Amino acid sequence: MSDEGGQKQEYVEQGEFERDTNYVADRITKHARRPGHGPVDGELWPVEPGRYRLVAAKACPWANRAIIVRDLLGLQDVISLGTPGPTHDARSWTFDLDEGGRDPVLGIERLREAYLKRFPGYERGITVPAVVEESSGELVTNDYPWITHDFFFEWREHHRDGAPDLWPEHLREEMDEVMQRVFTEVNNGVYRCGFAGSQDAYEAAYARLWSTLEWLEERLADRRYLMGEAITEADVRLFTTLARFDAVYHGHFKCNRVKLTEMPHLWGYARDLFQTPGFGDNTDFEQIKQHYYLVHTDINPSGIVPAGPDPAVWLTAHGRG
Repeated sequence: MSDEGGQKQEYVEQGEFERDTNYVADRITKHARRPGHGPVDGELWPVEPGRYRLVAAKACPWANRAIIVRDLLGLQDVISLGTPGPTHDARSWTFDLDEGGRDPVLGIERLREAYLKRFPGYERGITVPAVVEESSGELVTNDYPWITHDFFFEWREHHRDGAPDLWPEHLREEMDEVMQRVFTEVNNGVYRCGFAGSQDAYEAAYARLWSTLEWLEERLADRRYLMGEAITEADVRLFTTLARFDAVYHGHFKCNRVKLTEMPHLWGYARDLFQTPGFGDNTDFEQIKQHYYLVHTDINPSGIVPAGPDPAVWLTAHGRG
């Protein structure tokens, strides 16, 4: 089984979903210096406008966050974007949306080609987002948490004027805690529900997910964004799961206590972000639905893609200004 990032997944004996989090640990850093934190393995590549291509499918929440951060920071002219189609097979993501089924810059039909060019015989999952060097066509990294982190910290000289401070220094310690809980209990929590291999594992995952969604609903009752009055990386990470919740996770992954639209603070918050440039314009509900309902044949063997919900509700007034 694989999730929408293309990752091979594992299950513990009790039927609990466990995400494979082993990635190519290379990073792109200013002057290719080794920071004092982060992965100790892997190579460091230099920040260089025009050298790299972000390959990220809008269907995938992990990739979608990289697309959103790239746009928020104004990196469109220095890091190009390739967008695979919404579905993939066991081998790789494919460039179904491009003319001739090939990425127009890399000239490849499958993202797997960039992985194999760097690592012949590569046996792990072919995941998005991935950063590829345009000149060589080789994979640089697929370590998605560090991709967006480094877009902010390492590419700062190339940010647009007025770009948001996605990692405010005085909030970073609390923000790390919030993002960790969002990742384990929400971003990954919906997958623990959807891919649970036993009733007990599912019910435990369901309880953890909803405990944290209740916490988030309460947290957002008296603040506009997760960390206060300004958008941060934490909001990007939560948004991509919320955007998929009613369309996919509520039914497809059995996260069906209530819908997002029935949680007033989370729903207003999600619409507020959706209507912010960089978020909604990079959210494609049709691609999202096509991915989950067509790729997860073990969960949805009929391959029928639901017609709803109506995306127009995302443009209604959110009342959080």
